[in-house]
Amino acid sequence: MLYRTLGKTNLKVSEVGIGTWQLARGGDMWTDPDENESLKALAHFVDMGGNFIDSAWIYGYVGKTGHRYSHELIGKFLAESKLRNKLIIASKVPPKNMHWPALPGVPVSEVFPPDWIASCVDDTLRDLNTDYLDLMQFHVWQDYFVEDDAWKSAVQKIIKSGKVRFWGISVNDYQPDNCLKTLDTGLISAVQFIFNIFHQKPTETLLPYAAKNNIGLIARVPLDEGGLTGKFSQNTKLPSADFRNHYFREPRLAELVKRTDALKTLIPDSQSLTQFALRYILSWPEVSTVIPGMRKTSYVDTNISVSDGRKLPPALLSELKNHSWERNFYI
Repeated sequence: MLYRTLGKTNLKVSEVGIGTWQLARGGDMWTDPDENESLKALAHFVDMGGNFIDSAWIYGYVGKTGHRYSHELIGKFLAESKLRNKLIIASKVPPKNMHWPALPGVPVSEVFPPDWIASCVDDTLRDLNTDYLDLMQFHVWQDYFVEDDAWKSAVQKIIKSGKVRFWGISVNDYQPDNCLKTLDTGLISAVQFIFNIFHQKPTETLLPYAAKNNIGLIARVPLDEGGLTGKFSQNTKLPSADFRNHYFREPRLAELVKRTDALKTLIPDSQSLTQFALRYILSWPEVSTVIPGMRKTSYVDTNISVSDGRKLPPALLSELKNHSWERNFYI
């Protein structure tokens, strides 16, 4: 595993991190995983040199019980492994109004009031069995939030308390530039954003800004919710509870298969489309880490295999611009 610096935090993070949305039961968008298998995958990821674990207050949240199963699963791993100080742990504060993405025109006081921010930080520390977080991120954002000073004071107070080392923003889906004014405040050290072969818009403004201003970049949805694994066909059937039944509903599925078939013709050597898609992201030096979800140890092996320093050649990166497919399937 190779490592990159997470912007001005100077934290050395594995260039392949692990996303934990799918890791634990309790959500309403994925079929429940085998949590013993998830723990094995997490342990294997760390054994293989992975040190960046990304989660969120809302992952695996069950309102009736108050459980946040993703956090709790990670907390169990941290307690049993005793490796907390060797790992970089990131989480996210959900919007208080529980609306994704952040709606335009809604004041930040309804989304991230200071007492809510502080409460979610404390919940997260308790769930994870840790005294501090390396990175806490706002789980949605609108750039006009920068005009309000209340969240800024809350961030500064929490940093001073030692509970959170650095703060970041997880930008709204397919809105990579909806944070630039906020980054100018200097309070935000990292941005998490959708980035993959289909969604290349971040290369236009966000990546150059980050390079110039030393902002850490965390690439999420690198495999387009599984679409860029190359495993989908016209006959693919998903469990009824899986949100991708909507995400890849027809005629989207047919278009996905057509586009991934075209991408497969460009893959050099004996790589899988999964490896090719991840290597595309790591070919951009501005990216600090990419965070695919990994429920199984075999997924870990496949994903971390791209952390070998090899990048796609410039001519191929240029060719891949022709395979951009800008759309928001979450709508």
